[in-house]
Amino acid sequence: MSALAYDGTAMLARQLRRVRNNPGLAILTQTMPITMLLFFGYVFGSALAMPGKEYRAFLVPGLLVATAANGIMTGMFQAAQDSHRGVMDRFRSLPMSRAAVPLGQAAADLVVTAAGTVPLLLVGLAVGWRIEGSALRATGAVGLLLLFRFATTWVGIFLGLLSRSEEAAGQLGSATFMLPLLSNAYIPTGNLPHWLRVIAEWNPISAVTTALRDLFGNAPVPQGAAWPVAHPVAGALAWSVAIIAVFLPMAVRRYAHGHR
Repeated sequence: MSALAYDGTAMLARQLRRVRNNPGLAILTQTMPITMLLFFGYVFGSALAMPGKEYRAFLVPGLLVATAANGIMTGMFQAAQDSHRGVMDRFRSLPMSRAAVPLGQAAADLVVTAAGTVPLLLVGLAVGWRIEGSALRATGAVGLLLLFRFATTWVGIFLGLLSRSEEAAGQLGSATFMLPLLSNAYIPTGNLPHWLRVIAEWNPISAVTTALRDLFGNAPVPQGAAWPVAHPVAGALAWSVAIIAVFLPMAVRRYAHGHR
């Protein structure tokens, strides 16, 4: 086993123990989407043109992706906490791969997210959402969702390492709740003003959400949309790979250099 794989596995185990010993954040981040599904599904569903059950089927993929986008918030908070409490300074003093610590955090977040997705899917099924596509396409949708979560976690890790304090990281992380609001996660974008529709359709969340709706068979791909939404699977893959390609090396470099 290579040094990176060995050290990364050790850091993965450390992060999972951290979640087990402090489950409050994990519980909050996993129960919030369920609360939003019940609230939005039964309140907004009666206010939109879509019937309630149809809107809930439309909403579930959007909430899955909005939860994946929260990787920015959780990654930022955990990285900032370790950085400003001296944990990462101690890790840097050890003879281990510089990529192992952030990689372990990202991998542990992925494991926790995969487990936490199951309750949201079950509640979605209970309120009327269904997988209309094939099992293979549904599996692809879940894989795409986890890839996007992995990508957003690297954004959060980099920003957390860049932050000046835990409090600043928490405040900035909380602001990320705006990102799904500027997308098609909760509402169709067809009737938005042109300038706002352009912003929403080039939001990575919109591409991933549309890809999940297409793969699950919940809604057709909208016509006349921007390229990432008109070609949602390719767009979601392109966004996720691009985010990882940019932020993974930046996060590793920032960790290696510390606060200098």
